[in-house]
Amino acid sequence: MEKKSHVKPLKRFHTSKLSPIRHAGFALLILRILESSLVDSRGARVRLGETEYQVKNSGDATLYTRCPKLSACRQWTFLPIVFAILAIGLLGACTSPRAPQAASSKFRVALLTPGPVSDAGWNAAAFNGLQLIKSKLGAETALVQTRSPADFDDSFRDFASRGFELIFAHGFEYTDEALKVSRSFPNTYFVVSSGSASSSNVASLTFNVDEATYVEGVLAGGVSKTGVAGAIGGIELPSIRLTFDGFKRGFLSVQPKGRVLISYTGNFDDVGAAKEAALAQISQGADVLIHNADAAGLGVFEAASQAHIFAFGAFNNQNDVAPDVVLASAVTSTPLAFLKIAREVKSGQFHPGMLEFGMKDGMVNVVFNPKLESHIPSAAIDRARAAEHEFMSRPIAANTGG
Repeated sequence: MEKKSHVKPLKRFHTSKLSPIRHAGFALLILRILESSLVDSRGARVRLGETEYQVKNSGDATLYTRCPKLSACRQWTFLPIVFAILAIGLLGACTSPRAPQAASSKFRVALLTPGPVSDAGWNAAAFNGLQLIKSKLGAETALVQTRSPADFDDSFRDFASRGFELIFAHGFEYTDEALKVSRSFPNTYFVVSSGSASSSNVASLTFNVDEATYVEGVLAGGVSKTGVAGAIGGIELPSIRLTFDGFKRGFLSVQPKGRVLISYTGNFDDVGAAKEAALAQISQGADVLIHNADAAGLGVFEAASQAHIFAFGAFNNQNDVAPDVVLASAVTSTPLAFLKIAREVKSGQFHPGMLEFGMKDGMVNVVFNPKLESHIPSAAIDRARAAEHEFMSRPIAANTGG
């Protein structure tokens, strides 16, 4: 008897034979399978439309990282593909239309970041917030690091269509897409960090980091011997310009004839470019530095260490990242703000709008590095404390929506 092939029967599962099921449905099915325990510690890869993802269970959240080009990605692991094909086969064998999937009973929260959460700064603070939501509210969480603006729409629609009640988008650049996509998903709240607009289900979350960077500028003015300070940013965004403006005002309040050099690398990932920009400023006399460059900010610390000068951290407590370099860090309580919003969404008490937090409500502060505090003149510390007191004495801005 002729031996039957094990390949031919798979032809009946070809997507062109299954008119009730679209290609996007297959991709979503595969993506969900890869979310499960089948994904090993190294992660797996899956293509969704024209985009390939690396999927990994971190224990704290499911991470979806978009690969920039298909050719740059390794082949998919074999086991998830086998299960995906089997699942597709079962769907193909059904004669009735596919029933809508039941919504998850868990509260679901997603996070989009423009860079890696290992940056010890901006993105790390957001991821810490996602972890806090998971631990305190028992939420199901997921994360996507977007590679380009083309990913914003896909990521928003993917999570919203899967029933996520809350999506944090950690950066000013997400504002326009959040406003556009939100109109199609009225039951999902979109919260954009440093956003510039709001709607019935879109909120913008702003931290007055310029208050903390002003204080850092005061400290820098007391430490600098050359009267020149440097500031290195990633992409020139309004929120980044604002933090540097705060630093500059603080520095010039102490050294009115001083200068603050400002440069941008054009991205948040290139540590080498940030280091080169910092070294260029050092060559022009800068003897104290601040950054707002996310992961690339590590290059600023490297340059400061190489030149034996001091620097300041941003958004997260970075005193331990470069303990011999970082005098103090401008810290936002991003995790607590995320948790506050998530708790309100879960309880049905959330009101979208232009949300604003600062030193007055304890969401922004300056954390000194105890190892280096002795290097700061006491007069500079006194001036910094006085500036903090002034900010904390101001009326709290109204955190309400329209």
